[in-house]
Amino acid sequence: MGNPEKGRRIMANVREQWSGGWGFILAAAGSAIGLGNIWKFPYITGENGGGAFVLIYLLCIAAIGLPVMLCEMALGRHTQRNPVGAFKMLNPASCRVAHGVGAAICIGGLFLLAFKWWGWGVVALCLGMAIFRWRWVVVGVMGVAAGFIILAFYSVVGGWTIGYIVLAASGRLNFADVAAADAAFVSFAGHPAWAIGCHAVFMALCIGIVYKGVRAGIERWSKILMPLMFVLLLVLILRGLTLPGARAGVQFYLNPDFSRITAQSVLIALGHAFFSLSLGMGAIITYGSYLGKQQNLFAAGLSVVILDTAVALLAGLAIFPAVFAQGFSPDAGTGLVFKVIPAVFFHVPLGAFWAVLFFLLLAVAALTSGVSLLEVVTAYFVDERGWTRARAAAAVGAGIFGMGCLCAISLNDWTRLAWLHTVLLKVFGSVKGSFFDMLDHTASNWMLPLGGFFITIFVGWIWSARRAAAEIRQGGENYADASMVQLLAGLNEPGDRGAVTPLTLWGIFIRFVSPAAVLIAFLHTIGWLTFASAPPAAPRPGPPAAAADAAPDAGPATAR
Repeated sequence: MGNPEKGRRIMANVREQWSGGWGFILAAAGSAIGLGNIWKFPYITGENGGGAFVLIYLLCIAAIGLPVMLCEMALGRHTQRNPVGAFKMLNPASCRVAHGVGAAICIGGLFLLAFKWWGWGVVALCLGMAIFRWRWVVVGVMGVAAGFIILAFYSVVGGWTIGYIVLAASGRLNFADVAAADAAFVSFAGHPAWAIGCHAVFMALCIGIVYKGVRAGIERWSKILMPLMFVLLLVLILRGLTLPGARAGVQFYLNPDFSRITAQSVLIALGHAFFSLSLGMGAIITYGSYLGKQQNLFAAGLSVVILDTAVALLAGLAIFPAVFAQGFSPDAGTGLVFKVIPAVFFHVPLGAFWAVLFFLLLAVAALTSGVSLLEVVTAYFVDERGWTRARAAAAVGAGIFGMGCLCAISLNDWTRLAWLHTVLLKVFGSVKGSFFDMLDHTASNWMLPLGGFFITIFVGWIWSARRAAAEIRQGGENYADASMVQLLAGLNEPGDRGAVTPLTLWGIFIRFVSPAAVLIAFLHTIGWLTFASAPPAAPRPGPPAAAADAAPDAGPATAR
């Protein structure tokens, strides 16, 4: 006689699916669209040639973003599992590539120990032995770990957006200049009660959505939050473009200036194309695992990329016209959001109202990304450990909240975490930046690009592009195999097959182009591949010389 309790537990954990293609597209686009789309893409576009940089970015999306996204979607849908479960299911019994990588890392660890880099040496040895023992499953583990780590510090920034909504609504963002806004931001972010309280609200929202499940939680809220995001963007764009002097901001942002395109610009575009789509952390694998076989992966992936890029482009039109109209400098990085924008709205009629809308936009972008990060870790415990979704979401969310509290109180310095700082110094010898910065650097600069690189190698060469293509072909047979010429002309018919099709191009890119591009982006991100600055070009249109200087950059380096 069977165990009734076990049967109920299995039924409770039956895998959900999206209600349709649009449910997945909006959820995946929400995962990809984060704070980096709002502040980083517009800024790097304006500083690297405007419209010319956008063209390069789109080429990089084609070379990295869409191919790697299709890899992750195919892995997820084929296995119907989280990142760890996906690699576990497809992991070969023996793999020379994985064994070679594991052995090389172990040798590197021995060298580190020989030079008395004890902490890093032990880490390298443990990682090498794990790869040698479990092979490609380690890539999935790294994705789940990255989701946990990133959300720990990302939720702190998400909390800032919620706090600034409250401050704007209560009329406390009255800053006539950037210096006053900068001082207020430092005080706000460095205040433990404010930082942890807002962080708690943000995490509670993420947990509540993930707790409800795929359809009732993630999909339902994606269908609300994503349209809301576009409405807010369009309203802010209309307000910005109608301000006197807004034309200078549009010119700075989108005027093509090919003289500013350098090798460094291409590397920046490569890096952002990868990071902005939530690749390398298993979010798309997890979301893809809820897709039905009838869904067209090519169309879904292309739709996600288009939505992500559209939001990034529209965000610049929402920000720069208003910034230039008020004579402020646009070169403030993260400070553009929390330090320059509040000062801009002070000079705009009904500034408090527009400030509330702007920070609501930021909060929505942060929340949709935060939900996807929490879902990656939650899905692991549901799939691999047999936990109920309610238990997994609550327990994982509580753990992330705890680590996030350490990030929140360590943002300015290590004063409040002196014990942790002492331990890290003894283990690793040196620590740069705060605990917040350390987690950001580890996840964004190392775990994500390495995860993306090994995903392309695994799909293209280990699982094989042929098997992955068979998965992609399901639900998109005509689209995947149509001749590119016929497809562009709209003349493809059922059964048409050309020598050059979207699927054959994907196979070539995922085996050769994408791994090389991701590796180059990774080397640039960690500072091992740089190029000398180009000779000064003609100055870009800017605000009046008397404009207030922008506040120095602060906050997370991650581009999500």
